[in-house]
Amino acid sequence: MIFKKDNLKLGLVLGLLGPLLGLVVIYLIQYSGFGFGEFLDLFFNTNRLITSIGSLSLLANVILFTLYVNTGRDNTAKGIFIITLIYGIGILLLKILN
Repeated sequence: MIFKKDNLKLGLVLGLLGPLLGLVVIYLIQYSGFGFGEFLDLFFNTNRLITSIGSLSLLANVILFTLYVNTGRDNTAKGIFIITLIYGIGILLLKILN
């Protein structure tokens, strides 16, 4: 199975997809009354939501990272960690520039 592999590219891909999946889950649970475009507009233009939703969406990567570290697949975990840092910096810049 693909999730049992240990390589950096897999970690980078999982790291990219985790927060996106987290964002969709947050939308479905909390903001499903809005259209997805309206939700994204609200997210990108409200400082409070940038912090809270951005942090919650990164929790998906924390779960993935912990899973891969605990099973000894360090190269995949490294890729997840790199992308998580990039997302985190992006969220900080978005908050500062907003």
